[in-house]
Amino acid sequence: MTTTTLAVLVPLLPFLGAAAGLLLGRTAPGFVRPLAVLPTLAAAAFAIAVAVRQGGGAGDGTAPLDAATRLTPTGSVPIDLALHIDGFAALVAVLVGVVASCVQIYSTGYLRGDARYPSYAALVSLFTSAMLLVVYSGDLMVLLVGWEIMGICSYFLVGHYWETPEARAASLKAFLVTKLGDVPFLIGLFALASDAGTFRITGVLKAVADGGLDHPTLIALLLLAGVAGKSAQFPLHTWLPDAMAGPTPVSALIHAATMVAAGIYFVARLLPVFTASATALVVLAVMAAVTMVGSALAALAQDDIKRVLAYSTIGQLGYMSGALAVGDRGAAVFHLVSHGAFKALLFLGAGVVIHAAGTNSLATMSRTSGLAKRIPDAYWTMTVALLALAAIPPFAGFFSKESVLVAAEHTALDPSGAAPGAAGWTVLVAGLLTALLTAAYATRLWLLAFRGRGARPSPDHHPSTSRSAALPVSEPDHGRQPLAMNTVLWVLAIPSLALGLAVGYLPNWFDGHSLAPNLTTSVLSTGVALVGGLVTYAGWRHTTALAARTPMGAVVAHPDAEPALAEREAMENHTRVYGSVSAAPDPADPGRLLLGPLHRHAAVGFRLDALYHQLFVRPVLAAAQLVRFLDREVVDTYVRGAGTGARGLGALVRRAQTGNVQTYLSALLAGSVVLAIAAVLVAAGA
Repeated sequence: MTTTTLAVLVPLLPFLGAAAGLLLGRTAPGFVRPLAVLPTLAAAAFAIAVAVRQGGGAGDGTAPLDAATRLTPTGSVPIDLALHIDGFAALVAVLVGVVASCVQIYSTGYLRGDARYPSYAALVSLFTSAMLLVVYSGDLMVLLVGWEIMGICSYFLVGHYWETPEARAASLKAFLVTKLGDVPFLIGLFALASDAGTFRITGVLKAVADGGLDHPTLIALLLLAGVAGKSAQFPLHTWLPDAMAGPTPVSALIHAATMVAAGIYFVARLLPVFTASATALVVLAVMAAVTMVGSALAALAQDDIKRVLAYSTIGQLGYMSGALAVGDRGAAVFHLVSHGAFKALLFLGAGVVIHAAGTNSLATMSRTSGLAKRIPDAYWTMTVALLALAAIPPFAGFFSKESVLVAAEHTALDPSGAAPGAAGWTVLVAGLLTALLTAAYATRLWLLAFRGRGARPSPDHHPSTSRSAALPVSEPDHGRQPLAMNTVLWVLAIPSLALGLAVGYLPNWFDGHSLAPNLTTSVLSTGVALVGGLVTYAGWRHTTALAARTPMGAVVAHPDAEPALAEREAMENHTRVYGSVSAAPDPADPGRLLLGPLHRHAAVGFRLDALYHQLFVRPVLAAAQLVRFLDREVVDTYVRGAGTGARGLGALVRRAQTGNVQTYLSALLAGSVVLAIAAVLVAAGA
């Protein structure tokens, strides 16, 4: 089988699995799980085969794979069904296939009793197929198709628990915010194709190399708007934390391999378009810096374990955007691959933790002892993933994050390259500060989730109605998690631990540039990470005594609930008990101590949603009210007046129709007399 055929099958197999799953979901439910897992596994295997055959892409002397067929004639700028697979595309496709396979296998246990599992599994397969289409596509319009399919899949998957108001609101918000970025993105694609004369990626890159773009800054900024929406970068990042209302496997898929990774991959694929404009690179660097620091502060204040990881994803995507802002797509994609492995592990591990603890609240977990002993698989694998997230050597996150900081350092000290020095300094300083905060919130999550002390409060207890000490109660026993869930955790732990060892081989896929860390940034980033972790630990030791005597409301799901149902109940209970989906009034939280007065703002994402509500939502609602008034009171008044006039005229005419012949003759005679008199008068006047 040729490499081209294998590459075509990679996105095609999950699509066929999705179509078959939807068709057979009700008539043959026994085929749903095989149709969800096997095509995705086969796609992952074929993606690995394509990567091996490419042998490291252009960086290793192997030309990128290009194949195309004319999809439709459109005039001067045709659309081709094209493949363009270089080293970046080959490795990202492997990441997507492996993570999607793990998510599908995990979901067979996590949603084992869910009545809507057939449609869920089909949508996950379609989601995977769309992302693979984006990765392998050699034509911008075909890439846009996969880009938009992911948007609609995220809408349905985030809203899987549509019975809950949080899920309904989150799915709608995710769809609208990403569409807000997609409008300028589409305009930018058309402008790019107009300047380059083609939608083919190879043609666009050739036009850029020849200096053929007339409006590089405008095009780059329009495209960045779509990237900000899809990859949850400031200021269009607010949808991603709320998307945690969907099932945990969906969160893992979106955060690790699809959706948010698409924007980063798009910029990496078309990086010469962005490096053609120094202004665009500075804007991207500032956007990345604000995203990194702001999301890390917000993560330190969240009580929902999944929202901590969601803000973490936003920050790590900021690292990738920062690498692209300094013109190093190898570092960006390396961190994308590394992050995909350990973030998928963190989310899937969080699903096990929520099921075992019966809650998504870190405040409640901190009052639960022995959780680590009940879920050893999740405990050890999540510990590995958190160390990778905090960039502690020798875990994968250390090497990939170091590659970003090294690239920023080179640009800052030697701005003669593709990116301006201001972009390098911005990314470097923000990256080091974010490394400190990342280690802090990773340490906080680990301590609160796995090193809880004290007794869980009574389920009838509410923090606003009592100040008495928490009473010890028995821990809920949800039973051992399904084998499929635990097995996947260990599979993902391997790259989270060992991917950094491949740093000497990966440059063959990444333009041949070295990704090895250097001494300066290694010492700085590791030092600040250790400081962040140690300060958080000291804060936890100071506040942990309060956990045993500070009453907190119970946020515990039913002990017999299946994993997905336990998660849904936990989300509903969190808002009901604590009054917020994100925070809890817990004075024993070390994040509250570390952030001080900033905590209340960080817990609500620095009130960006409230700001957007005032700037955009309220004016739109006011305009809608005005249009409603004009429609009902002005336009409808004329319509009703026309109808009333017609009815009145009809009533007058109806009164004349008496059926009496004498009346008709009298009226005819009177009319004739009137006409005769009028004729005489007119004649006399003439």
